[in-house]
Amino acid sequence: MRGIVRLLGTAPPGGPMNLQGLPQVSVPLPWQAQAWAHLQEQISRRQLPHALLFAGPAGVGKERLALALARYLLCHQPVAGHNCGECRACRYSQSGSHGDFRWLQPEGTSKVIRIEQVREAVAFVYRTAGFGARKVVVLTPAERMSNSAANALLKGLEEPSEDTHLILVAQRLQGMPATVRSRCQLVKLPLPPRDQCIPWLQQVTGDEASATELLELAGGVPLQAEQLYNDGGAEPLREQRKLLGDLARGKVNVPLVAARFGQQDLAQALRDIALFLHVYLCRQEQAGLRRARPLFQLLDRMQALQAAIAAGSNPNPQLALESVLISFADGFGVMRSGANMRSSSQEIAS
Repeated sequence: MRGIVRLLGTAPPGGPMNLQGLPQVSVPLPWQAQAWAHLQEQISRRQLPHALLFAGPAGVGKERLALALARYLLCHQPVAGHNCGECRACRYSQSGSHGDFRWLQPEGTSKVIRIEQVREAVAFVYRTAGFGARKVVVLTPAERMSNSAANALLKGLEEPSEDTHLILVAQRLQGMPATVRSRCQLVKLPLPPRDQCIPWLQQVTGDEASATELLELAGGVPLQAEQLYNDGGAEPLREQRKLLGDLARGKVNVPLVAARFGQQDLAQALRDIALFLHVYLCRQEQAGLRRARPLFQLLDRMQALQAAIAAGSNPNPQLALESVLISFADGFGVMRSGANMRSSSQEIAS
């Protein structure tokens, strides 16, 4: 008897999806049950829009939901609200060779989805399906399309062919042209509550205590916690948190911290620093937050820098990192001057 496997593909948060060697059946994550039920209802009523836009923060499983829906739409005989895993279409999609399925994402070292990729996908949209009644295109992350690629996609959105579905996945809606957003039905996928993440993560780690700690380390982002477990990244992250905590308290200097964080990709370093700030600020009382304006400004600046990197910008990693860490240290210097700062060494470093 076939089982339903929960782990779909091998995509770290924000990373490319590996579509080869998938499980027989692709299912949505537990916290996506409401969105999945709505999609199922639309399908049963033959009212599923030809263009969907899954939007939400990194690490909530947007790509996994897109994959589950794509395989369901391609399946010849869905069972219990999922693809059957046994028909010819499911075998092809499992191996990544389904002729009626396209998954667009940045290729190779490119950080953007190129116009050539989109033009090929639009041409594919107007071909006749070869394996069944439907064709499916998934495009992720949609905000990484160049302007010319987005314009090319409009043809497929404005003049859809029958029984063809386009699923766009985005983390930053503001990074997408309004002309593209307005032609898609928006499906919001927010960060799930802790009580829905822990039982799922416990299936990965094997015990509740580890699942709880990993979710805390990941700032409540479930797929980031899963990646920490799979990659053995929890201990290095603990060390990074301690180092940032020491910088926040003025116990180490910026060059030392920059040397440590400079060993990784700039985008990842920015994500780790931002996560530290998010966790810290969430723990502050109202009086402390009133003095935290420099830290909120730093988060805004880091978000803009991350967006620029995602769009193809290539800033000097060392200079960018040192600039961020100087602002980080200055912001905590302002916080330390306030009497209401909650900053025990255990709390800042945790």
